Amino acid sequence: MNGGDEVVAAPPGPPQLLDWKFSQVFGERTAGEEVQEVDIISAIEFDKTGDHLATGDRGGRVVLFERTDTKDHGVSRRDLERMDYPIGRHPEFRYKTEFQSHEPEFDYLKSLEIEEKINKIRWCQTANSALFLLSTNDKTIKFWKVTSQETSLVARSRRVYAHAHDYHINSISNNSDGETFISADDLRINLWNLDISNQSFNIVDVKPANMEDLTEVITSAEFHPTHCNMLAYSSSKGSIRLIDLRQSALCDSHTKLFEEPEAPSSRSFFTEIIASISDIKFAKDGRYILSRDYMTLKLWDINMDSGPVATFQVHEYLRPKLCDLYENDSIFDKFECCLSGDGLRVATGSYSNLFRVFGCASGSSEATTLEATKNPMRRQVQTPSRPSRSLSSITRVVRRGPETPGVDANGNSFDFTTKLLHLAWHPTENSIACAAANSLYVYYA
Repeated sequence: MNGGDEVVAAPPGPPQLLDWKFSQVFGERTAGEEVQEVDIISAIEFDKTGDHLATGDRGGRVVLFERTDTKDHGVSRRDLERMDYPIGRHPEFRYKTEFQSHEPEFDYLKSLEIEEKINKIRWCQTANSALFLLSTNDKTIKFWKVTSQETSLVARSRRVYAHAHDYHINSISNNSDGETFISADDLRINLWNLDISNQSFNIVDVKPANMEDLTEVITSAEFHPTHCNMLAYSSSKGSIRLIDLRQSALCDSHTKLFEEPEAPSSRSFFTEIIASISDIKFAKDGRYILSRDYMTLKLWDINMDSGPVATFQVHEYLRPKLCDLYENDSIFDKFECCLSGDGLRVATGSYSNLFRVFGCASGSSEATTLEATKNPMRRQVQTPSRPSRSLSSITRVVRRGPETPGVDANGNSFDFTTKLLHLAWHPTENSIACAAANSLYVYYA
């Protein structure tokens, strides 16, 4: 520039608010239709490409869906995007196949019936155009190969990983090495090789010598998305531990501990119950961990263990009703969470088949309430955020949303019998799949 003038680009502002639209529903209920327990969806997972979507239900079935709008031009959607080809269509999936993954079992040693309910599904790396995935119920993990035969997909069980957990499996997670995965229950995390079903290695064990001394259990576990030696697990006390498999065979010590202790003055009978983390997810780049407890979503920077970098209030309006929620067991509901592929937003479910989407980019005040119906924005009210500082100067506590117990900003009462526990964000697009009882809804923005 002449005269030494220098052009300085303006700092980017927060991303625009997303306008969410209904895309599809599978298994839509008619008014008054009774839902069968076995049909209720209990797991949702996109594969890494986002072209396949899997659900599991309480009846032990896995249902697979395939993206259809990416095939119109004979090339993939990602290739079209690289060519700057205008893509106006919203994501569309079609039902491809379903299979019975798990059956009811009986543990004769413990005289205990084991439900067939699918707890988690995780997609594995594809090979030779075949799809691979892991599914688990409370005790048994299965490895499935799905191949295309003429016009249909056929699923076959390749391996069964059993007899390694005394307690209910709450998590399975693939390693980025493509060869191993972990499974976690209340007290242990086991490391498996996908090719070896009769042997696993116990890498975390929190079981005390005397079970009366047990004060904390494992609630969720996930491998780092790119570092094959790192994984994180959460606990019922609201803490997250980051561990490095290179340190020792049994990871009794953690590399980092992330927690936010409750102020002694605000402790109550419910403090530990609502602090329990129900789900954790790494961001795509592995820099952040998102956690969900009963009241909040928290975003943690793995390089900072002084506290969360952001806290999003999801259920603060329920605080006066904790006694009622304890009496009807709702306080123990386990809500999942997810992050957008670009890391700019986070999402989680709530009651009355609602889910919340929050912006987590610097300066964002995005806090959207959506309903799992064909009109997702019906209950939408944007409320100004009231950030407050805590723990460190860069921590922001974002208080957004209705404050009246059991009533949203539109005056609608909440139904605690309908809850949106399971949802997943498409890996590369602003599209969310979520479950309301037996119905699978897909939205896009």
